[in-house]
Amino acid sequence: MPIPPTDPPSRRTASPVEISGLLVLALAAASLLLFVLVADGVREGATLAFDEAVLRSLRRAGNPASPIGPAWLEIAVRDFTSLGSTAVLATVTLLTAGYLAFDGKRAAALFVVLATGGGMLLSFALKIGFDRPRPDVVDRLVDVHTLSFPSGHAMGAAVTYLTLGVLIVRTESKRRLKVYVLAVALLLTLTIGLSRIYLGVHWPTDVLAGWCAGSAWALLCWLVASWLQRRGQIEPADPN
Repeated sequence: MPIPPTDPPSRRTASPVEISGLLVLALAAASLLLFVLVADGVREGATLAFDEAVLRSLRRAGNPASPIGPAWLEIAVRDFTSLGSTAVLATVTLLTAGYLAFDGKRAAALFVVLATGGGMLLSFALKIGFDRPRPDVVDRLVDVHTLSFPSGHAMGAAVTYLTLGVLIVRTESKRRLKVYVLAVALLLTLTIGLSRIYLGVHWPTDVLAGWCAGSAWALLCWLVASWLQRRGQIEPADPN
């Protein structure tokens, strides 16, 4: 009696959620790796020549107190850099959490506070651990007294604006709103970091490290929020 043919075992394909999760995890790992490489270069002094060259290029020749560009640019940069201050970031976080809470997304509001607060504590811990002094090759255009590596403004902006961005994206269903929110978060993070270099209060590698660490934190928060959302512990996206 002939044996009927058997169907080959079906292969399970990865779902879009799993693929996006792996992609986000890979980006977070890449950000952490870049942070480690930059930090290692800073500890060994390998980045000093690059840091000094960039800072000097942003000052007029022979005058380390005079930044390049028109007078209004310095004023604008001072205004933009304040968007990365602790007071402003805390205010933005609380306002966002309040909006989510009033919108009935109380779990998401709590996650916003915990995620951004945890990222800021990590930033302070890294500063203490590396104990790098501020630049002294050019005049600083704003008064600062804290440690330099990583940039608290750059990392704080990434932690706050990117984390808030990805969490808002997790609770929104409209694609154009998601793109807008992430674009604004990225623009703010980049602008604030660059302003610290222009003002002479951070080495360029401080800012790069801050971006890397803050971005990795925001991406990991995205993964955690996605996992909690699938478990029903964070409110799903609006149906409309």
